[in-house]
Amino acid sequence: QVQLVESGGGLVQAGGSLRLSCAASGRSFNTYAMGWFRQGPGKEREFVARISWSGRTMYADSVKGRFAISRDNVKNTIYLQMDSLKPEDTAVYYCNVDLPGSVAWGQGTQVTVSS
Repeated sequence: QVQLVESGGGLVQAGGSLRLSCAASGRSFNTYAMGWFRQGPGKEREFVARISWSGRTMYADSVKGRFAISRDNVKNTIYLQMDSLKPEDTAVYYCNVDLPGSVAWGQGTQVTVSS
């Protein structure tokens, strides 16, 4: 059974940094793309960043230049380094993995950025 567990969220002041982690278990994820989404208060879930199995990255325009996604295929873990955080980054952050025929999601981790 595939399981994704996010960690690293918390409360931070505007301009600060956080590093989120997403540990995957249940199978090898080395050949699958993984990514981060977020859902702010009263908003729909939106794309944040994605990393392919080979390390190619994509970012939402709103986080480009501030966030960096990476992966450690030995640890089956992806990371999201978030710098220069803004109050509008406040959201629950979810990681996911693109499996054949389905997408698996974690339970989310709360990030709150105070002004």
